[in-house]
Amino acid sequence: MFVDNVKISVKAGSGGNGSVAFRHEKYVPLGGPSGGNGGNGGSVVLVVDEGLRTLMDFRFKHNFKAQSGQNGMNKQMYGRGADDLVIKVPAGTTVYNEDTGKVIGDLTEKNQHLVVARGGKGGRGNIHFANSRNRAPEVAENGEPGQEVNLKLELKVIADVGLVGFPSVGKSTLLSVATSARPKIAAYHFTTLAPNLGMVQLDNGQDFVMADLPGLIEGASNGVGLGIQFLRHVERTKVILHLVEMDPSSGRDPIDDYHKIREELASYDEKILQKPEIIVPTKMDMPGSDELLTEFKEELNLSDEDVYPISSVQQKGVTELLRHAGQVLDEYVEPEIETTEEVKEYNFEEEKPAFEIEKTEDGFVISGEKVEKLFKMSNLDHQDGIMRFARQLKSLGIEDALREAGVQSGDTVIIDDFSFEFV
Repeated sequence: MFVDNVKISVKAGSGGNGSVAFRHEKYVPLGGPSGGNGGNGGSVVLVVDEGLRTLMDFRFKHNFKAQSGQNGMNKQMYGRGADDLVIKVPAGTTVYNEDTGKVIGDLTEKNQHLVVARGGKGGRGNIHFANSRNRAPEVAENGEPGQEVNLKLELKVIADVGLVGFPSVGKSTLLSVATSARPKIAAYHFTTLAPNLGMVQLDNGQDFVMADLPGLIEGASNGVGLGIQFLRHVERTKVILHLVEMDPSSGRDPIDDYHKIREELASYDEKILQKPEIIVPTKMDMPGSDELLTEFKEELNLSDEDVYPISSVQQKGVTELLRHAGQVLDEYVEPEIETTEEVKEYNFEEEKPAFEIEKTEDGFVISGEKVEKLFKMSNLDHQDGIMRFARQLKSLGIEDALREAGVQSGDTVIIDDFSFEFV
């Protein structure tokens, strides 16, 4: 089954908690703090695997979670960092943030990496909080939470040459003749339900990838038929072979078909029409096809050099077509795309208010990513940790903001699942 559009959820590992510990050796007076740092959590990384052709691996598994870092230990021993969670995807995968719709990255090259969720840093142990005024601090940090995000993966098949045209014009037959691929071929519309790939090998040593894309119909760019599901794959192709049927008994008008396909491509993305196009009249073994081809060229003002008629069944004209396609590929120059610095790691930390205060029946609720992250990284098991957390809240301006919101001594203040009395 060909799967080219999936949604998944990824969560990076949290950092390990820092340790509160002290040296207690018999002959070490005033041993001091010895709590080690926690290990870093594992990140979630997408990696291109050339062996994959679809997103089928994500059909039944949608949730991915990296391991968290190990907690710090006594004797200044650091916790072990967790390994990154590597998720393999096929080349041509575009990654979106499902919640915002923004593009996170485009994976097109072999072994290309993209960090989509960064692992949390390990919390510091109490050895880092000792100073001349407090030589035995009972304070440490909890590990930083790992990032969590919902992703949409969209595959756009990467091929050098793409076959487009109405259903049953001979795309699958041409692919089977030109390559070793064996697509399903039958005399009814939409025989091809998914893109098929094949490798063309020419006698001059050149080779290229050819893709048979499911048949388009009028209105495909607006969701009619199967075309809208696969129009995105045309974006990746370098050269388009536009197949037009020349069988008079089919009842179709080649000129009208040619214009309609180009209109659908333009409606989806006008840039597609800027790609090199080779017009390929097909089924030239049928009676009356020569006359129809002559009329087709006259109407569109085409010369013999502009079209490459073929009969895939009799394998006439196929070799010449493939050689010309190879020549066009050699001359093809990738269009320059205005891009910023290559995205290697997505920054989820968008500019948002540090905190918000809402008065409810239960008390004053403080919310916001920054303050909630600060709370999760605070170790409140010891008095020193509680006092440090209070100082951090004050430095953020939360104390002044609470007074402006009307808080009184004795009122309850709530942060996440933690509540305390305001004094």
